[in-house]
Amino acid sequence: MYRRTNTPNPPAAFFDNSNPEGERLRRAAASAAVDDMVKWFKNENSTIAILDATNSTKMRRQWIKERCDAERIETLFVESLCNDKSLVMANIVEVKTTSPDYVGQDPEAAAKDFLDRIRKYEEVYEPLEASENLTFIKIVDVGAQVIINAIRDYIQSRMVYYLMNLHIRPRSIWLSRHGESEFNLSGQIGGDANLSHRGQLYARTLPNLVQESAGDRKLTVWTSTLKRTIQTARFLPFEKLEWKALDELDSGVCDGLTYGEIEAQYPADFRARDEDKYNYRYLGGESYRDVVTRLEPIIMELERSENIIIVTHQAVIRCIYAYFMNMAQEKSPWMEVPLHTLIRLTPGPYKTDEQRWKANIPAVSTWRGKGSAAKHQESPLGTPGTELPEPVMKANAT
Repeated sequence: MYRRTNTPNPPAAFFDNSNPEGERLRRAAASAAVDDMVKWFKNENSTIAILDATNSTKMRRQWIKERCDAERIETLFVESLCNDKSLVMANIVEVKTTSPDYVGQDPEAAAKDFLDRIRKYEEVYEPLEASENLTFIKIVDVGAQVIINAIRDYIQSRMVYYLMNLHIRPRSIWLSRHGESEFNLSGQIGGDANLSHRGQLYARTLPNLVQESAGDRKLTVWTSTLKRTIQTARFLPFEKLEWKALDELDSGVCDGLTYGEIEAQYPADFRARDEDKYNYRYLGGESYRDVVTRLEPIIMELERSENIIIVTHQAVIRCIYAYFMNMAQEKSPWMEVPLHTLIRLTPGPYKTDEQRWKANIPAVSTWRGKGSAAKHQESPLGTPGTELPEPVMKANAT
């Protein structure tokens, strides 16, 4: 962002180390980014920042380290080294030709220019080495080899674990709530209810939706351990795995109650949850923040896996969706996730694409706004047995 402010579409010659004007502008952009990062860290709740830059020389890395040390900021350098020419070319075609640096340019010309840019960096590139006394992780050929050095604390170890699970292979993630349940019909939350008649119809329709959206791909199905998700997924012709981590948010003492009953029996808690739904923890149960924490292994598996369909619950889908769509988790508890809808998320280099397929099977809406009971009414999705509609397409930036 900083470099693109003054040089939005630079040619490869801009990155030539013998170009003094290019070097001056690149150094100014790096200084501005570091200055802003330091200011950001002075905020009370700021804990982790990502300084996205090439930093391909020992001198540049040492400058960053000294600046951060002076501000008592811990550093972890990440180097991605790729020797596989086919991977490099695939990355250029998929990522760099859609980069803001090459907007409106011919893809072949953009690819050639970026290869020239790589050669300019190779002329001055100095690999990360233990002799630099830096904390770092080096990822070679997209995870074929991982080298770590001087990892010192818990956060750094978690970041290493996360980076080791990333891959760049094309993949999609399909999300679906369970079919309408008997508790959905009665307005009760939680529980382990069976599907309603319409929920059973959705279970039989779901394989058609998956076929329409996934084609002949071989998928793996993940469900929670609760009956309504297992019943919904039972007709899908793929391997199935049950995850306790995918169970619905635990509503504690409110399990099995309607929102009206919760408001009547626990009025203070009902108001407190509306005021801070993300952090509010049900008595004897969970908060959305708790759900996000227990979903960490799910997210790690999704990052390392390909083509997964998850049949789970409203709160869980909200948290997973927010992660991949770069939505603030604090906003996710108010997101509407309709029943009888299949969502396909396809992560990409600059955005995650979203597509939705709605089954023509009516279902109640379980969404509720602040200070209200759930919208206990049918969603206008047509009538059972009618032809499936064309998929609703959306694309959201991450």
